[in-house]
Amino acid sequence: MSDLKDPRVLFAAERTLLAWNRTSVSLMVFGFAIERFGLFLQISGKEEVSLFQRHVSFIIGESFVLLSVFIALFSIWQHRRLLRTLNSAEIPPGYALSAGMMVNGIIGVLGIALSAYLGSSFL
Repeated sequence: MSDLKDPRVLFAAERTLLAWNRTSVSLMVFGFAIERFGLFLQISGKEEVSLFQRHVSFIIGESFVLLSVFIALFSIWQHRRLLRTLNSAEIPPGYALSAGMMVNGIIGVLGIALSAYLGSSFL
């Protein structure tokens, strides 16, 4: 338990959770762009682009998307662990503690859906 009795601890934890959210979304977008760029090169008909290169862009892009899912879900677990250490004086009355975690959970679920979409369009 924390003995600080300062709500700034909670708000610092919330900022950290949202920073992980931004990181997760950025990695997801980057992975999607890498995967789709490989598809674009394959469609453009360049002879230099082999099927192997398309597989590499898919694997790297998909890895970034799955990494973003892991980060989104791990940040929820980490934030919940931190919330358990706070006492009631550090939490403002009526403050919704689960809002940031719900957003990260939705990002995680959307990342899983994106990963499934990319996988199905690759096959």
